Amino acid sequence: MTSKGNREAFVWIWLPGETEPVVAGKLDADKRNIFFNYGKSYLERIHNTIPAIPIYEPELPLQPGSLPLPNGLNMPGCIRDAAPDAWGRRVILNKTLGIKGADKDTSDIDELTYLLESGSDRIGALDFQRSATNYEPRANSNASMEELLESAQRVENGMILTAELDQALFHGSSIGGARPKALIGDNGVKFIAKFSSSTDLYSVVKTEFIAMRLAAQTGLQVAPVKMTEAAGRDILLIERFDRIHTDKGWSRKSMVSALTLIGLDEMMARYASYEILAEIIRHRFSKPKSTLKELFSRLVFNILCGNTDDHARNHAAFWDGQELSLTPAYDICPQGRGGNEASQAMLISGSNNLSTLKTCLETAHNFLLSKEEAHNIFDKQILTITENWEDICLEAKLNEVDKKMLWGRQFLNPFSIER
Repeated sequence: MTSKGNREAFVWIWLPGETEPVVAGKLDADKRNIFFNYGKSYLERIHNTIPAIPIYEPELPLQPGSLPLPNGLNMPGCIRDAAPDAWGRRVILNKTLGIKGADKDTSDIDELTYLLESGSDRIGALDFQRSATNYEPRANSNASMEELLESAQRVENGMILTAELDQALFHGSSIGGARPKALIGDNGVKFIAKFSSSTDLYSVVKTEFIAMRLAAQTGLQVAPVKMTEAAGRDILLIERFDRIHTDKGWSRKSMVSALTLIGLDEMMARYASYEILAEIIRHRFSKPKSTLKELFSRLVFNILCGNTDDHARNHAAFWDGQELSLTPAYDICPQGRGGNEASQAMLISGSNNLSTLKTCLETAHNFLLSKEEAHNIFDKQILTITENWEDICLEAKLNEVDKKMLWGRQFLNPFSIER
């Protein structure tokens, strides 16, 4: 923690379908914990035409007073979901501490500072302000697609780029430790842009593009993606699904991570499991049966493409104030592996997280699937990956060296297809 940490912040929320935020309440921090308290004006909206909704229930029910923290958490999980990721934290650390930040850890800054200093166009429907009455968005202007594609020429011509695009495109390697990102807007569509790095041992962003495209081919609900280049770097563009463009402006969709659904924090993430998530889906999600099949299919695809980074923050649900529904899949990024054996980030069947179809088969009943139905999912995905591999690699302009390295190692590794 820094010695001069922030002690309070006001939480603003975009209610369903709305294009302007309202203040929902206040966060108060002590030396160890962060507590939330709904504002009186927000609670009084319950009978409005556009009523208040819980930020996330059961964690933050609509009731007055400082709300107790879930067991084991030092702040509400649904608030932590809106905090910046590893890249965003490194950027804030670098901005806050300057050259001294290179030798600092991201834990040297308190959590409220990260919430207050990160950009307002964050994932989900929350933002954080120092004021309860005056909303002032931070870095809310996304770079345009034109600015991204012409960035090198613009720099040569002395034109100033948006701060986050300049940071990600030209200074990403100086921050290190996280994948450089920026927000891009183009003709009523918003994207998250992920950039290649000079330290990549293979084309990481192209590999993620290939995995996402193959996932869509198998029938999974996946965020649309496309590849482009700028300033000599490969860039993956992921279409945002938490924003809706309307005649009045942008509305935002509330989201919670699977980590929050399960009630864990980062330190306890290793206990997150697909079985627990499946149980939550059965009891709390709209359309539970089709959602269970979708989640099981995502698990299978993660194993077949070598994405072992399927931790509980890489699964999420939309929250409309009453019901939960699974978001499109995202961050399907195959991980490098030296040998055959691998393990998923989340437990699959009991304490077993081995990356094999056999492990999936053991847990199929938790997803209300028969063994025959599970085998059909396996067969369809293996066939789809095999039949579409060459075309999608060509679409990504993947070189032959990377293609040979990925096939049979990350994608359809012999260990993974054991059943």
